[in-house]
Amino acid sequence: MGSVLGSRKFREIFFQALVLSIVAALLIAMVMNTRASLEAQSLTTGFGFLERSTGWDFSFSVLPYSISDSYSKTILIGFLNTLLLGFLGISLATIIGIAIGLIRTSKNTLFAMLGTVYVEIFRNVPLILQAIFWYSIVSHLPKPRQAYSIGDAVFLSGRGLYFPVFNIAIWSVAIMMLLVVAWLFFLPWLRERLNHSHSYHLIKRSGWLLLPVILLAIAYFARVPDTPLLNMPALKGLNFKGGMRMPPELSALVIAIALYGGAYIGEVVRAGLMSVPKGQIEAGFVNGLKPFHIFSRIRLPLAIRAVLPSLTNQYVQLMKATTIGIVIGFSDLFMIISTSINQSGQTLELLAILMIGFLIINLSIAFVMNTINKKIAIKGYEVKS
Repeated sequence: MGSVLGSRKFREIFFQALVLSIVAALLIAMVMNTRASLEAQSLTTGFGFLERSTGWDFSFSVLPYSISDSYSKTILIGFLNTLLLGFLGISLATIIGIAIGLIRTSKNTLFAMLGTVYVEIFRNVPLILQAIFWYSIVSHLPKPRQAYSIGDAVFLSGRGLYFPVFNIAIWSVAIMMLLVVAWLFFLPWLRERLNHSHSYHLIKRSGWLLLPVILLAIAYFARVPDTPLLNMPALKGLNFKGGMRMPPELSALVIAIALYGGAYIGEVVRAGLMSVPKGQIEAGFVNGLKPFHIFSRIRLPLAIRAVLPSLTNQYVQLMKATTIGIVIGFSDLFMIISTSINQSGQTLELLAILMIGFLIINLSIAFVMNTINKKIAIKGYEVKS
């Protein structure tokens, strides 16, 4: 018995089990106490309310919606709205950040100074103020009859941005997205199997040529019956009909998140470019590489490897920043949950759904970025714990 108690491994397992037991007992006590308090106030618990109809409407939805739909569908719409806002904002922020990072490392003094001014302005002004500022501008654009237009396809007015959209079923969009993601994950696997051989490059080129054709074929066969493939917006009366509408709330948030996030990502990219050893750049010049080839084949690949962990943090922060949409009335997940709490009174359940929703989104971002980081890591330079 003494030898068992004197074992270090036994003591570690014993104390860990003791701590877990105490934490579990505290959680059970909290749940029982909360349930007793709710019953004393005649408040119901559980997720049965998700099947009830909401009876209220909101401004924007990626799916068809009516006030008779259930809370579960409403929350799903809020989740998808948040994903759409996060995807657009992060994508544009990445593009802006790369451009700012390149400008900040430029040898041109004027360009470098302009990049510094941009970073200092947009990084130091609170995001919520930027969202309100851009919303006040976007919502005061001209009326539909005086809208700015690009040809007869894209229109910008105070009621939103209108652009053409495919008349296709929603399930086909999901299939096309999965097909693109599968192709992007298939390429690294194929490269490892064929080791950059001629067959790999042939399959890669053929795949990139065939992918748009396959996507267009899916869109054509999945179109809504008796409708044209493209749904074009057109001015009818006092507003536009047809096409896809991007409301002012979404537009303002995308602009704000893109500009705000672009300042932070620009600094991350700048640090990554500056971290590339000068010896490798000089080696490229010695081997006769042109400046463009040195950038595209030496500086940029090494910088990407260096900045991916920091980019992951920035993407997670920007995704969480989508919750500011509530200040200008955008129906994201946070606003939908807040309204649902006021209407149904199911505070704990809805807060749990909100936390789980953001946990799923952010863990997915971290998983994808970490997977990419492992795939492109230079073998032999990994930090081992």
